[in-house]
Amino acid sequence: MKRRDFLKKAGIGAVAASAVFGPVYAQTLPRVRWRMTTHWTRALDVLHGGAEYVAKRVGELTEGRFEISVHPAGELVPAPGIFDAVRGGAVEMGHTATYFWIGVNPSFAFDTTVPFGMNARQQNAWLYFGGGLDTMRRVLADFNIIQFPAGNTMEQMFGWFRREIRGPEDFRGLRMRIPGQGGAVLARLGATVQVIPAGEIFLALERGTVDAAEFVGPHDDERLGLHRAARFYYYPGWHEPGATLAVLTNLERWRALPKQYQEAVESATREARLRMFAHYDGMNMPALARLMRGGTQVRPLPTSVLVAANRATTEVLEEIAAKDATFRGILGPWRTFREQSRRWFATNAFRYEDFVRGLRET
Repeated sequence: MKRRDFLKKAGIGAVAASAVFGPVYAQTLPRVRWRMTTHWTRALDVLHGGAEYVAKRVGELTEGRFEISVHPAGELVPAPGIFDAVRGGAVEMGHTATYFWIGVNPSFAFDTTVPFGMNARQQNAWLYFGGGLDTMRRVLADFNIIQFPAGNTMEQMFGWFRREIRGPEDFRGLRMRIPGQGGAVLARLGATVQVIPAGEIFLALERGTVDAAEFVGPHDDERLGLHRAARFYYYPGWHEPGATLAVLTNLERWRALPKQYQEAVESATREARLRMFAHYDGMNMPALARLMRGGTQVRPLPTSVLVAANRATTEVLEEIAAKDATFRGILGPWRTFREQSRRWFATNAFRYEDFVRGLRET
């Protein structure tokens, strides 16, 4: 047989094998239907949309055999109930931020963000190359949960205030919506801290139930209408410099999935994480410009506030570490990685950013 004829027939055979055995192979995998509840309203298109993207990609990667339906906060489970719902198997997945449950285990904060911690790139490096992901999965396994990083809010704004902040003393008696350990830090500065679901923040701020509220950044905050309830918008978001979002998954149900479906979830969440990085950077720029045109007063926090908050953060972390062995075991290596990361970024990325910040096109 001539070589050309052989290759032609071999090629036809390969295509035929793919056409026959591919579908037959796919049909050996079961049809699976899961539900994912989110911490977000549908109006939050980047956050809730991130969950929808994960579900869409899993469906595409499994040729529709693994279906995940996505439900906004309150449709299946109230936002505060997501952890218990996933842990107990009432739903298979929850798209959220693990730090909402630091009352269950303070170490959960590391999975999301810690005040004066790492930015999104640094947090990502810690999770995937600093042992962070393995560490957090060991902690969450005790609660029958495995988590998959599926996004990051990037550097946040500090929040919306009904009155100006001139120094640390202005937090005494101030009522603020702020979750995570950032709330513990503000409480140490004298604030009264509340944790309010996203869909309720606007009314609380408008009606004066709280004097200030943080959420994420210009795009999300504008969609929630927070600029209509408060005038002053402060930065930087020292409390959440790079908050990781996660798909919490029931560990027993996860282990029962075919390997191919597990790989689809891993791939889809990685894609969603990278996509959210770009999505926020793309949407926050025009949103901030609109807010400023509309009269929002965008202000930097006084240095005295940052110094006081940083000092209080150290005190809070040390106190938690003294009481909790798991937290203490994570805090030391986490701090080492953070300091090494800061040195590298100061050597290159921060220096570049400092320079270009003052440039103007000519």
